[in-house]
Amino acid sequence: MKTLFLHTFYHEKGGEDFVFHQEKALLKGVAETEVLTFRNQTGIRGAISFLFSIWNFSAAKKIRRKILQFQPDIIHIHNWHFAMGPIAIRVAKKYGVPIVVTLHNYRLMCPSATFYGKQGIQLKSMEQEFPWSAIRQGMYRNSIPLTFWLSFVNWFHGKIGTFAKVDRFIALTDFAKKIFAGNFLGIDPGKVIVKPNFIPDIPANGCERGSEFLFVGRLSDEKGISGMLEAFSKTNLSLSIIGDGPLKDEVVKFCKHHANISYFGFRDKDYIYYAMKHASALVFPSVWFEGMPVTILEAFANGAPVIASNLGAMSTMITDGLNGLHFAPGSADALAEKLMQWHELPLHKKEEVSFNARNSFQEHYTLEKNRSHLLAIYQSLIAQEESQLLPQFMMTNPPIEEPAVELA
Repeated sequence: MKTLFLHTFYHEKGGEDFVFHQEKALLKGVAETEVLTFRNQTGIRGAISFLFSIWNFSAAKKIRRKILQFQPDIIHIHNWHFAMGPIAIRVAKKYGVPIVVTLHNYRLMCPSATFYGKQGIQLKSMEQEFPWSAIRQGMYRNSIPLTFWLSFVNWFHGKIGTFAKVDRFIALTDFAKKIFAGNFLGIDPGKVIVKPNFIPDIPANGCERGSEFLFVGRLSDEKGISGMLEAFSKTNLSLSIIGDGPLKDEVVKFCKHHANISYFGFRDKDYIYYAMKHASALVFPSVWFEGMPVTILEAFANGAPVIASNLGAMSTMITDGLNGLHFAPGSADALAEKLMQWHELPLHKKEEVSFNARNSFQEHYTLEKNRSHLLAIYQSLIAQEESQLLPQFMMTNPPIEEPAVELA
């Protein structure tokens, strides 16, 4: 099997880049894989690339040349924004190669890619054929012109049937699948399947869990930091915070007035995994939908239950009472109540939920499960393509009838 990966790197490294490299490595030894990548620029070059993302002739030429040279069986697109553009789909379809697109975020449905703006979660984009509400708010980089152009590019390609040419869309969670199933871009809901991301396994070391809660992540508004701090201020429960971001000063100041909250700054993976193995539970108070938080995968791998907002990806990754707990998003009181509920659970119940968290990882998020799932997607599309080509071949090449032979 020959797979061609197409991907655009953002100027700042992001989660999509990480998954692109992961899945490329995942296929080593089981498929012949080549990549064609593009990179978003800043300044005038970035502006030109953004403008021409609607129909990027230069990218189309490179993709065409790569297809003809490599002759792939499958083309997998991870990110086309913006230096590649949706034209990649049309080029691939012209050569009859099955196309897989991973929907890493919600940018096709909302210019912000997150449905999150200055006023919190904004879902009006889902109700409008053209997202005027998002444009008025400048939800992409706080710019009305940039938000308009990005929205127009998506709308235009939806109208001319570009997205309908994709053979399979990969959504990361059941929640994301529901979002894209209600789209206005010509995406067939039957073509959207769920395949989560993965991380390498993290061996257990038999640690005993303590009573301390743990937060790991970016210190920013959308992560629900202020609500989390307020919730812990209402209790005497201990919280350790690992991470960095624009709310760092607020966190440091808060810790000075609340002895039960400690800030440890940015730490490496070994430290984070050690903390996850010892924590009573991970707190994940995000107030936006998220894509597929690696932090939750890491917590599950380390057997740490997750107490999370009942919102977006967290609403389907976490089953309340099984591998963690849910609380009402953005409510400090609701979080404080769940924290106390967890703290007062008997030890055997906590151990059961911890076991289930680890089991969630093993069932859904391991390297082996992901490889099998991805290969199954590819193989089904290749088989489907071959079955469609066979009738065409038979029509243009009818079977030769053998002359009748008379028996003596």
